[in-house]
Amino acid sequence: MGKAWVKARHRDPYYRAAKAQGLRSRAVFKLIQIQERFGLLYPGNTVLDLGASPGGWSRAAAELVGPRGRVVAVDRVSMIPMERVTFVRGDFTDPDLHTAILEALGRPADAVISDAAPKLTGHKSLDVARTLDLARSALTLARKALRPGGSFVAKTFQGDGYRTFLREVSEDFDAAKGYTPPATSLGSSETYVVGLKKIG
Repeated sequence: MGKAWVKARHRDPYYRAAKAQGLRSRAVFKLIQIQERFGLLYPGNTVLDLGASPGGWSRAAAELVGPRGRVVAVDRVSMIPMERVTFVRGDFTDPDLHTAILEALGRPADAVISDAAPKLTGHKSLDVARTLDLARSALTLARKALRPGGSFVAKTFQGDGYRTFLREVSEDFDAAKGYTPPATSLGSSETYVVGLKKIG
């Protein structure tokens, strides 16, 4: 990364706040803002967190669901263990891992959340396509893992295919909305697709 990127990062108030509060990543603030907007997670909920490492969203979700709730976190990269978070190591886009994930959940999830993103290439169309592929894989798993009435959140980028994915989510949920949290980096095309109240 260049010096300009590093300087901009250190000026970022969310990055500084995450460091000051000992959080695992600035992405925590995005989940909190999504929660404030849509109210997806409640005490006692079971949450499936996809692409979870280093664990920022898992930690925030565990705090939101409280001692009666639990989080199942999935990633190819290991992360430091956390209370009330069960970790499944593997690629959630691989259908062969789905059985292990569902067994770890033990019951249908109340919410499936995904902040997963590929390694970015700098080529917008390719990055959008790869991010949408991950979001679509998260939706495929959510169809298996979520209870009726459950919620879904996945990171995407605005670009070719975004509207199509939004329509796909709307087929499985009462409502599908795009939302860009204020904590999103300035100038980024990153956004989140939120599915509310899974049908059936």
